[in-house]
Amino acid sequence: MTVLLQINKIHKAYGAVTLLDEAVASFSDDQKIGMIGRNGAGKSTLCRILTGHEAPDSGTITRNAVLRLSYLEQHDTFRPGESVLDFLMRTTGREHWECGQMAATFQLQNEVLDQAVRSLPGGYQTRVKLAAMLLGDPNFLVLDEPSNYLDLSTLILLENFLLNFNGGYLIVSHDREFLKRTCDHTLEVENGQLTLYPGDIEEYFEFKEDQLTQTQAYNRGIEKRRDQLQTFVDRFRAKASTAKRAQSKMKQLAKLKTIEIAHPMSTVRIRIPPVEAKGGVALSCEDLAIGYPEKEVARHIDVEIERGNRVAVLGNNGEGKTTFMKTVTGGLTPQGGAFRWGTGLRTAYYAQHVFATLEPEDDVYTHLSREAATGVNHQDVLDMAGSFLFKGDDVKKKVKVLSGGERARLVLAGLLLSKRHVLLLDEPTNHLDFETVEALGNALRSFNGTVIFISHDRTFVNLVATSILEIKKGRIRHYPGSYEDYVYHIEQVARGELTESDEAEVAESPKNVPLSGAEKKETPGQRNEQKIAIAQLKKAIDKAERRMHHHTEERAKILEEIAKNPLHYSKERNVRLKEVQIQIEKAEAEWCSLQSKMDKLQK
Repeated sequence: MTVLLQINKIHKAYGAVTLLDEAVASFSDDQKIGMIGRNGAGKSTLCRILTGHEAPDSGTITRNAVLRLSYLEQHDTFRPGESVLDFLMRTTGREHWECGQMAATFQLQNEVLDQAVRSLPGGYQTRVKLAAMLLGDPNFLVLDEPSNYLDLSTLILLENFLLNFNGGYLIVSHDREFLKRTCDHTLEVENGQLTLYPGDIEEYFEFKEDQLTQTQAYNRGIEKRRDQLQTFVDRFRAKASTAKRAQSKMKQLAKLKTIEIAHPMSTVRIRIPPVEAKGGVALSCEDLAIGYPEKEVARHIDVEIERGNRVAVLGNNGEGKTTFMKTVTGGLTPQGGAFRWGTGLRTAYYAQHVFATLEPEDDVYTHLSREAATGVNHQDVLDMAGSFLFKGDDVKKKVKVLSGGERARLVLAGLLLSKRHVLLLDEPTNHLDFETVEALGNALRSFNGTVIFISHDRTFVNLVATSILEIKKGRIRHYPGSYEDYVYHIEQVARGELTESDEAEVAESPKNVPLSGAEKKETPGQRNEQKIAIAQLKKAIDKAERRMHHHTEERAKILEEIAKNPLHYSKERNVRLKEVQIQIEKAEAEWCSLQSKMDKLQK
């Protein structure tokens, strides 16, 4: 273990707001650190200080001579018409074969290397920037919100790379699942201080809960003792014979101090006002084609979404998720076919840059009150504002002084107060911290209206979605499995265990399937497809069984080694045991899922 970076009494303030106050920490080449903290706590500021893009007001940063630091730039430096390979060679000075080799790590191969970078979807552009960052042979990475706007495929590729990266890194992310999978240390920025915990984010939250419980118990004991002493003092200080003892007790009383709980991790609760519950179809698409005058994105869309469903629209960046949402909300004209909303339904659409329509002179409370539906009272408005981090006097802030993230949260809060029957949400979790993301997920899960949403946050999708629409290669279809099935298939493709064509044979339905769940009469062609799917499932089940057997044997060997040498500690062995256990659980889950599909098909 080599310490690469040391922070010593760093202080950083912007005007009257202090972000870092005498902060201290050190980072080593073997630490995989996830940095967390509330919005505005100073996470991005710390990243900029570490990378040298910003200077602290006071304090020092010590960099080891062997440090080779790389960071993921949020802006791009692509030149017009520059190909992927040309960009990598220009910015890194590496040979073309080295650039091609690194690009392949992120599935940038063959003709993609010759394409202009700016012509690629956003997720692929991020892959190019990741490849450029890593070609510098770094031993420590700083990644500030790398998961924002990444599609699931790119996110899993990044995860796989980080898990095998031979060095340390510091990641800022609001994606709980991403941090859980990639980090073994947790750094929290809170009240100007840094707390580095030697465990992943789940372990850290458990530790914080234990610490809070202990502190509360200690404070209760102190308060009880204080009451006892005060009672004694009140009773005996007036008597000459006991006044001296009372004075002694008063001194003891003055020394009793409780431990301050400055900002406990409060449980955020979001309550979405209920809407009138009705049955029937919420959205029907018939042979719908979507896109732009110069480019068609997807066609032959035949789906039905029942009222009350919560539908996740998933797929890689550039496949047409936002185009679909814009079309069914009336922002884009269909290129063919038609769609129809259910009678009497009122819709609300949250888009990434919708906050541009806010009135600059409005304050937070005025905007929320105007957006709130009839029957939503003053306290409901304040509660919703507080859930989205507008507390106390924050509700008096003018829109014109809010940051981009604050405006986005304000629009989302107003939309939830509007009592619309259908909520269409495009990446609603960006700019939200863990607590608010999970509170929003729980609120939408309890909402009695219809929700159609786009998100790459796995925790959020898992909380909310009842069904999945997948957009891929110009088609939109109902994905037949659960969200866990969908993520696992993407992981298999990323690991090279399953090709996209294999996945299609196992998972794709012959035609788009309505989300109403209505059964269609089976045709001979569909029966042939069913036979192919069964054959593919048998192969996949055999693979899962072999993986289970292989990993179970490896686990048995590791446990045998531990039993033989119980006093010998090996971090690498313990990490590998945890990895093997995860692989066994994944293989078992896959086997169960595949076997369930097999049973359904054979019936």
